[in-house]
Amino acid sequence: MKTKASYPIVTEPPVWFITGCSTGFGLELAKQAIQRSYRTVVTARDPSRLESLGVTDNVLVLKLDVTDPDQVVAAIKAAETRFGGIDVLVNNAGIGYFAAIEEGEETEVRKMFDVNVFGLSRMIQAVLPGMRKRHSGCIVNLSSLAGIRGMPSLGQYCATKFAVEGLSEALRQEVEPLGIHVMIVEPSGFRTDWAGRSANESVHQIDDYMATSGNVRVGLRTESGKQPGDPVRAAKAIIQAVASENPPHHLLLGNSAFEVGMSKLDELRKEFAAGETVARAADFPKLNANAVA
Repeated sequence: MKTKASYPIVTEPPVWFITGCSTGFGLELAKQAIQRSYRTVVTARDPSRLESLGVTDNVLVLKLDVTDPDQVVAAIKAAETRFGGIDVLVNNAGIGYFAAIEEGEETEVRKMFDVNVFGLSRMIQAVLPGMRKRHSGCIVNLSSLAGIRGMPSLGQYCATKFAVEGLSEALRQEVEPLGIHVMIVEPSGFRTDWAGRSANESVHQIDDYMATSGNVRVGLRTESGKQPGDPVRAAKAIIQAVASENPPHHLLLGNSAFEVGMSKLDELRKEFAAGETVARAADFPKLNANAVA
């Protein structure tokens, strides 16, 4: 029988472990968690950038590059030693990359997959033994609107976020019977540094793609810092969702995320229905129950 996920722990303030806290969602989540007196583990590749958060008995600042297996193991161990366990893991660390598929440079694409997919998976594998032992916890994976719909110039980035979606859905089915909840966060455009210093782009750009991938890339760079999404409101929404009695499996954030998400559902439903006859005809014919063997 499926067991309902157990969260939050009511005896003490929960322990939040957040990756990628130097900017954007990670920084705002850290601030919100600390303001709520949560026991908070804030991490970054350069922990000196987190000094403004202050260091108290409830705050642990750690150096963490999610692509370094040794640092991942050490960070989880330090958090569990300090606070006794981790109640909420937020996989926020991630980078972007702008390129048409043909333009994509394998070194850059692999670097992005290493952070966005393998780093996220590595964190999950490191935190799960403790959560399984306690039969409680919540894993929050930052996906994107790009994990719902593919977009020109973001094909390889979308591939990382589609991977996060699939991994998270499978993980949910594996761990929720053990009392561990999994939530995917799918934001649209927010005023983080994602489209700024955090995202590289292809060096060699092909003229034939300027009207598609090129226009999207220019738009993303131009809009950086002017997006409609408010990271502070997003951080509050994530914390409220995790602390709710029934946390959602998918948390859309932003008007565009909601509108595009609903549009994608409608498109898929229409296209799948149109192909129903072909889909059903691809199986072996069912044996006639009345046929004589």
